Amino acid sequence: MRILHTSDWHLGRTFHRESLLSGQAAFVDHLVETVRAERVDVVAIAGDVYDRALPPVDAVALLDEALARLSSAGARVVLISGNHDSALRLRFGSALFESAGVHVRASPDLSWEPVLVDDVAFYGIPYLEPELVRAQWELPKGASHTAAITYAMDRVRADAARHRASVVLAHCFVTGGQASDSERDISVGGVAHVPLRAFDGVDYVALGHLHGRQRMSETVRYSGSPLAYSFSEAGHVKGSWLVTLGSSVEFVPAPVPRPVGRLRGELEDLLTHPSYASFEDHWLQVTLTDAVRPKSAMDRLRARFPHTLALSFDPVGAVPAAQPARLSGRPEAEVALDFVREVRGEPAAPEEEDLLRQAIEASRAKETMA
Repeated sequence: MRILHTSDWHLGRTFHRESLLSGQAAFVDHLVETVRAERVDVVAIAGDVYDRALPPVDAVALLDEALARLSSAGARVVLISGNHDSALRLRFGSALFESAGVHVRASPDLSWEPVLVDDVAFYGIPYLEPELVRAQWELPKGASHTAAITYAMDRVRADAARHRASVVLAHCFVTGGQASDSERDISVGGVAHVPLRAFDGVDYVALGHLHGRQRMSETVRYSGSPLAYSFSEAGHVKGSWLVTLGSSVEFVPAPVPRPVGRLRGELEDLLTHPSYASFEDHWLQVTLTDAVRPKSAMDRLRARFPHTLALSFDPVGAVPAAQPARLSGRPEAEVALDFVREVRGEPAAPEEEDLLRQAIEASRAKETMA
């Protein structure tokens, strides 16, 4: 049996206000092509299908299209909800979807009820918030994520013994996993980490939540997100795991609609040095190290790097700022000019000072008229 393990699509997410929907649609195209080319039997989607509980309509339309195309390509789909999803909304229509081979597991009490494909049992454990399942599962007060996952896995193992092989989908943070800047914290309600041993006893575990592909063991893996959702993921290779159950696991890289990168240095060097040419099509996070903050830095950067999205300053040789002068009783213009000098590293130009004073006078006049 061949399984394609993917997760953390985060449909509807933006990247520093840039839409990612076209890139996510290209990933869906890639998945469908992979299902056909590799004769995939089951696509396992391990949560965080949407980026938020109430997704935008174009994200809902893309998921609708994705599920229909994957089913038409001949694959069964098993999908769980993650901590970004609304479990209630995601499982709408799930009883009808079953007849089309799309199996949504967004209810905790279905975690140990398998989807059977040629006597291989697929168990979908959605994101489990410990406090929300504590009463019905009779967990102790203050139960952790480990307690919730262990409860579900104990019942999974009991049922899995009846079948030829077993696969678990789960959305959680396994101890030892490497996080990036784009995952939402899931520590509310208990200790967030779940030990690897909690997943002992099954043939493969398809994990979701962490956005970098990771091998926790030979049979327990994170696929990571299909696109980079933070600049901390600049070095990630995105894609899915292609699992031939009981035989092999290989990574299938996904298309990169626009790479992300980080640059650091002085502005003039970044603008002129040929070694940075390869970054001209990247979404960029730039840190400028000029001793004096350059004027119009973002505009000048975008002349060479039009997709610069984030800019920060870390001047080389900067000295700790002096204690601010007393503010009470000082003219507003002096305070504002001190601020310009502090953040820029040099005084305002005469024409800038005149403009600032005019603005303060206009504001004062408006207050007087009010």
